Amino acid sequence: MAIEMRQQLKLTQQLVMTPQLQQAIKLLQLSRVELQDLVRQEMEENPVLEEAPELEEPRESDQLEIHEKEEPPQEEKAEFKEVQAGEESFQEIDWTAYLDGYNYSSGEQYYDDEDDRPSYENILTRKSTLFDHLMWQMKLGIFSDEELQVGLEIIGNVDEEGYLRATVSDIAAVCGSDEITAESVLRKIQDFDPMGIAARNLQECLLIQVRQLGMGGSVVEAILQDYLKDLETRKYKHIAKALGIDIAEVLAAAKLIAGLDPKPGMQYSHDDIQYISPDIFVYKVAEEFVVMLNDEGLPNIKINPYYIGEGRAGSQKDSKAEEYINDKMRSALWLIKSIHQRQRTIYKVAKSIVKFQRDFLERGIEYLKPLVLRDIAEDIGMHESTISRVTTNKYMQTPQGLLELKYFFNSGISTIEGDAIASESVKNKIKEILDKEDLRRPYSDQRIAEILSRNNITIARRTVTKYREMLKIGSSSERKRFF
Repeated sequence: MAIEMRQQLKLTQQLVMTPQLQQAIKLLQLSRVELQDLVRQEMEENPVLEEAPELEEPRESDQLEIHEKEEPPQEEKAEFKEVQAGEESFQEIDWTAYLDGYNYSSGEQYYDDEDDRPSYENILTRKSTLFDHLMWQMKLGIFSDEELQVGLEIIGNVDEEGYLRATVSDIAAVCGSDEITAESVLRKIQDFDPMGIAARNLQECLLIQVRQLGMGGSVVEAILQDYLKDLETRKYKHIAKALGIDIAEVLAAAKLIAGLDPKPGMQYSHDDIQYISPDIFVYKVAEEFVVMLNDEGLPNIKINPYYIGEGRAGSQKDSKAEEYINDKMRSALWLIKSIHQRQRTIYKVAKSIVKFQRDFLERGIEYLKPLVLRDIAEDIGMHESTISRVTTNKYMQTPQGLLELKYFFNSGISTIEGDAIASESVKNKIKEILDKEDLRRPYSDQRIAEILSRNNITIARRTVTKYREMLKIGSSSERKRFF
């Protein structure tokens, strides 16, 4: 067969991921906070976009319960009025009323009795950190210049849990000092508040606390010094025999050790609480569940009418300006359309979930049904990958609490009658069983499986073990208590 070069026409079909399609897919899987950040970034980079006042026009997502039309966004025809910065605000301020609210004398400011005085809590600039607390104590102590340098290096290497994450030799080398001086400074810092600070491991942390409590040389110190591993595995009889004491003393020491703080630095941790804002609200009105999208906090963006006129007149002025405006116009229109499409898709998925899980919403977790992505995809005519993106980092406020959309999707466990029960319901039953058990004689996983079997739930012991570990509940030996 001869090898030759020739031209050939071939007709094929393929899916091309355009930048617009990639953006739509990206928007679909973003959380509310991420979407807010993206919209604000686009408004900063695209001059065509602007935020519309709340009362100027209804948001499309607010009308999804009435109709679900997929119409392209309409161009607003409002009048545009340019206002110079500071022009209107300066004239509207009533300076006489403003100044009458304050009295000035000798450069000092006084408030009238009717005015609200600022709270002292609002005057604070930042909270005290663990580093600040330790440095404050060190400045109150008696240290030489060399010791201050070593102490600063030690405190700088204490993590948020309160443990020293550097060796004494490394600290001495960095500061140009000797290990004896570094060890001496470390001992002084370990006497600081909170108790157990700057320890190099858990054992040292607990020993520092015991000694500061005045129990040096006691049974508690002996157990921590030589039998910490046995204490972790609850080998109380072995400890009592090795120390030649009664098991009651070992149990009393173990109870005291359990009350010590294994992470002393965490009390100075000021991690801000991240509150979850639901994407969907579900209310029961009469006998029906109503689904509403939460648009609070999402900027209501629109196209600035001023640039619509500039784009039309651009051909007579500057072709580059016209091309730039048209490009930004297309980007803005696609962003608005993608956001509206995202909201419509979330609404459809939420309504479908409510339809499948109606019993759960009315009666609780015991009535949660097995559900997979395919069920929702077939119900609303979308692909499973789309459902997966929609249910990621999205939350629904329901009569049963605030839940992630993925919570409603569960595999099924067979019952004796042949029906299926959701795995989350089984986990909840396991938790209820363990909450009622006698900790002096905790249930084994096999015993839990037998109890579930009496409740018409067929489940293997290894499955019970898996669900128990998912609930972060220890084994029977770890749950056992002697006091």
